[in-house]
Amino acid sequence: MIMSLPNRNEVPIEQTWDLSTLFPTNEAFYAQLDETIERTKQFNNQFANTLNDATIIEAALDEYAAIKKQLNHLGNYASLLFSVDQTDETSGKLYSKYANAYGTIASLLTFVESEILSLDADKLTQIKDTSNKYKRYLEKLITQKPYQLHPEVEKTLAAFSPVFNAPYNLYDTTKMQDIDFGTFSVNGQEIPMSYVSFEGELEVDSNTELRRNAFRKFSDTLKQYENTTAKTYDLVLQQEKIESKLRGYESVIDYLLHPQEVSQDLYHRQIDLITTELAPHMRRYAKLLQKTNGLATMKFEDLKISLDESYEPEITVEESRDYIKKALSIMGEGYMQIVNDAYDKRQIDFVQNKGKSTGAFCASPYQVNPFILISWTSKMTEVFVLAHELGHAGHFQLAHQNQNIFDESCSLYFVEAPSTMNEMLMANYLLSESNDPKFKRWVIASIISRTYYHNFVTHLLEAAYQREVYRLVDLGESMTADTLNRIKRQVIEDFWGDAVEITDGTELTWMRQPHYYMGLYPYTYSAGLTISTIMSQRILKEGEPAVKAWIEVLKQGGALPPVELAKMAGIDLTTDGPLKETIAYIGALVDELEKLTEEIEQQQ
Repeated sequence: MIMSLPNRNEVPIEQTWDLSTLFPTNEAFYAQLDETIERTKQFNNQFANTLNDATIIEAALDEYAAIKKQLNHLGNYASLLFSVDQTDETSGKLYSKYANAYGTIASLLTFVESEILSLDADKLTQIKDTSNKYKRYLEKLITQKPYQLHPEVEKTLAAFSPVFNAPYNLYDTTKMQDIDFGTFSVNGQEIPMSYVSFEGELEVDSNTELRRNAFRKFSDTLKQYENTTAKTYDLVLQQEKIESKLRGYESVIDYLLHPQEVSQDLYHRQIDLITTELAPHMRRYAKLLQKTNGLATMKFEDLKISLDESYEPEITVEESRDYIKKALSIMGEGYMQIVNDAYDKRQIDFVQNKGKSTGAFCASPYQVNPFILISWTSKMTEVFVLAHELGHAGHFQLAHQNQNIFDESCSLYFVEAPSTMNEMLMANYLLSESNDPKFKRWVIASIISRTYYHNFVTHLLEAAYQREVYRLVDLGESMTADTLNRIKRQVIEDFWGDAVEITDGTELTWMRQPHYYMGLYPYTYSAGLTISTIMSQRILKEGEPAVKAWIEVLKQGGALPPVELAKMAGIDLTTDGPLKETIAYIGALVDELEKLTEEIEQQQ
C-alpha cells in the first residue's frame, strides 16, 4: 500500500546527504555570500576599464575564476538545500537571498567579457593564442563577439537574472507545493498520491487498474493547472525570443545551440533520424509489453511497466552498492574511489519525503564532492538510475581535477554520455552474470525501458515537441495550453502509431518536465546515449585500452567541443553512422527480447 510521505525532519539522517563539505551551517553560507559580494565590488573597482592587454587580462581572469568558484559553491548549496524540502521556509528564504544577490554580483562581473570583446579581432586572437591558462575560455568568448551587446545592456540583463529565473522557480513551486493530488480509488480503497509516488511507483505498478486509475487522477489534477503552467512556460519562451533577437541570432534555436557548440545539422539529424527509424522498433517493444502483460489494449500509461513483473526484484541501498561496484570496477581504482565515497561520505540523498524534488540528479560543485538526489523505491531499476548519476559524478570529479573552472563543464550535447555509459556498463555486467532466459530478458527489458525508452524516446519526443514550439515562437506566436497540448499529442501519436492508444491526458506530459526551462536540453540525452552505446561496446570488446581512452575523454571536461570529445573516443558525430548504429543496436535488443519470450513460453 502506498503510504503518505514523511516530513524531512522525520527521515533517517544516514539516508540523507551531508552538505557540510560545502558549508557547515547556513550562517557560514550567509557569511560567504556577504564576502563574495564585497570581493566582487573590489574586483570591479580594481579591474573595470583596464582590460586592454594580455597581462592585465590574465590577472583579472585569475580573480574572476576565484569569484566564480565561490558563486558555484553558494549556488549549489542554496539549490541543494531547497531541493530536498521545498516546503521548508528557512531553505526557501536562503535560496531567494542567493538568487537576489546573484543578480547584483552578475551585473558587477559583466565588464570582464564586455571589455575583452571590445578589443579588435586581431588583438583578441593574439591574446588568446598567448594565454597559458585561459585559451579555451577566450576561444569560446570570441565566438560571442558578433552577438555581444553594449556593456550597459549586458550589465542590465545580468541584473535581471533573478527575474529571468523566476518562471522556472514558479513552475517548481506550483509543481511541488501547490498541486495536491489527493487520493484515488482502486477496488474501494483510497490511495494517496504525490508527484514522487506517481513517478516513482504508481506509473510502473503491475496492477493495471491501479496504474490506469492513478494516471487518470494524475492527469485530471494536472489539467487544473494547465493554463497557469502554459503561461509560466511562455514567459521563458518570450524571454529567449527577445534576447535572441537583441543579440542578432536568426532564430531562438540558433541562440540556444550556440553555447552547446552544436550545428543545426546535428540537432535536426538527432531528432529526425530517431523519430523515424527508431519508431518501428519501439512499436514492436510496445506490442511485446502488451502480450507479456496480457493487456487487451496497450495504452500510453502502460508503456513503463515491466516486461516480466516476476523479475522486478527489490533491492536495498547496500545491495545496490555491490552491483554497482562489480559493474563499474572496470573503470579503475580512481573512478571507484569516487563511487565508494558517494556511499561512505553521505553524498547521496536516498529518502522520500514531502517537498523533495522529483526524479534524480547529480550536482557537482567545483572541486568539492558530488551530491546525488534520488528517491529510493527499492526497485532493481534504481540501480541503473544510481549508476547514471554516478556517471555524472565521476565525469565532473575527473574534469575538476584537470581543468580550470571555465573549462570544467562540457557542452550539453556531450554531458549525458558519461552517465548513460554507466547504465550500459551495468547492463553488460548483468548480462554476463547469467544465461537464464528469464533473467536475461529482464536485463534487456530494463536496458530498453530504463535506458533507451527514457533517453531515446521520452526525451527525444520532448525534443521534437520543443522544436515545434520554438518554430512557432520564431513566427511570433505565444504558447497557450491548447497549443502545447496539440503539439505534444501529435508528436506522441506520430511516434507510436496504432501500436499504442493515446489516452486523454497523455498530452499533458509537457507539464511534467523541468528541462523545458533549461534551453535545448532534452535532445542531448539521445546524443549522449549514442556516444555511450558505441563506446560501451568498444569497452566490452577491448577492455582496459578502451577504458583508458574513455577516462582521458572524461578528464577533458569542456576543454574541447563535443564533436572533438567524441572524436577522442573514436566516434564521428558529423555523420549519421553513430546514430544508425545505435538504432540498429536497439532493434537487435528487441529482436532478442522476442526470441527470449518465445523460448520462455515454450518452456512453460
